[in-house]
Amino acid sequence: MTITSDFVHETDENGAEILRFSGDLSIASLDDMPERLRDCHSVDQLNLSEVGYMDTVGAWLVHRTARDMGAEVVGGDDEANRLIKAVGDVDPASDVRPDPPNPIIRVLGDVGEATSLAFSTLSGLISFLGAVVVSFFSLLLHPGRIRWNAVIQRFDVVGVRALGIIGLMSFLIGLVIAQQGAVQLRQFGAEVFTVNLVGRLTLRELGVLMTAIMVAGRSGSAFAAQLGTMKLTEEIDAMRTIGVSPTEALVLPRVLAAVLMLPLLGFYASIMAIIGGGLLSWVELDIPPGTFFSRIREVVPITDVYVGLVKAPVFGLIIAVTGCYQGMQVKGNAEEVGKRTTAAVVQAIFLVIVLDAFFAVFFTWIGWN
Repeated sequence: MTITSDFVHETDENGAEILRFSGDLSIASLDDMPERLRDCHSVDQLNLSEVGYMDTVGAWLVHRTARDMGAEVVGGDDEANRLIKAVGDVDPASDVRPDPPNPIIRVLGDVGEATSLAFSTLSGLISFLGAVVVSFFSLLLHPGRIRWNAVIQRFDVVGVRALGIIGLMSFLIGLVIAQQGAVQLRQFGAEVFTVNLVGRLTLRELGVLMTAIMVAGRSGSAFAAQLGTMKLTEEIDAMRTIGVSPTEALVLPRVLAAVLMLPLLGFYASIMAIIGGGLLSWVELDIPPGTFFSRIREVVPITDVYVGLVKAPVFGLIIAVTGCYQGMQVKGNAEEVGKRTTAAVVQAIFLVIVLDAFFAVFFTWIGWN
C-alpha cells in the first residue's frame, strides 16, 4: 500500500530551517508536493528520517530541492542516499545562458580552425593525387585492367552533354566582352581593337577559365555526390572486399575524362565566344564576319591557343581529383554528402583560379604574352 507523501516546515532549537519529509516519495504518492515545494523559501536541511519507499522521481525531487535551496540532505537510509547521488551525478551544474565568448578569441579561434582545415585538406588532396598517379601507372603496366566502358561513359557525361550549356554561356560571354569593349574603346576612336580584345581574352583566358568553372559546378559536384553516396551505402567497402580497387574503377575514369575533355571543351568555348563577339561586332560596329575572322588570325598569336590548351588539362585534373577526394571523405549521414559536394565545388573553383594566376605569371615570364 502506498503511503501518501508529505512534508512539514520546522525550526530546531538552533534556529535551523528544516523540511521534514514523511511517507513514500514515489511517482504515485507525490501528488502536488513539487508545486508546494516551489513555494518554500531557503532551508538548511531536508530530513528524510520518516521517509519510507523512494523511487527515482522522489530522489530527483529531493536532489532538485536541495540544489535550489542550498540545503543538506540528512536522515536517509543507504539506498535512498545512493539513489539521490545517482540522479545528482547526471545533473551537472551548468549555466542556463553561457557567458558570451571574447570576440577576439572567437575570431582567432575561427581563423585557426579554418587554417588547420585548409592545410589538412591540402595534405589530403596531395596524398589522394599521389594515389591516383600510382594507380594510373599501374594501369599503364596492365592495360587490360582499364575499364574502357566507364571511361567512355564519363566522356559522354563530362564532355558531350556539357556542349549545350558551355556553348551558350561562352557565346553570351563573347557578346558581353565585345559590347563592353566597344563602349570603352569608342571613347578613343579605337573600336577596331574590339577584335583584339575578344580574340586574345577568350583564347588565352576566359574560354578555358569559364569552362573549368562550369565543369567544376556541373561534373565536379556530380563526382563528389556519386562517390559520396556509394561510400555512404558501403558500396566502396564492398568493392575493396572483393578485391576491386575503387581508385581504378571509380576515380581514374572520371579523372581521365576531365583531363581529356577540358582542352576540347575549352577550345570549343573560345570559338563560341569569338562567334558571339563577331556577331555583335557585325551588328554594332559594322565589321563584317569575314573581316572580323581575318583580323582574329592577324592579331591573335598561336601562343594564346597553346596557353589555353596547356592550362585546360591541369584544370581538369584539379576538378576531378577534388570532386573524387571529397566524395571519398563522406561518412556518417546523408547531410555529409551535401557538405562534401559543396566543398568540392568551392575548392575546385578556388584552386582553378589560383592556378590560373600562376599560369599567367609563368607564361609572361617565358615570353608567351
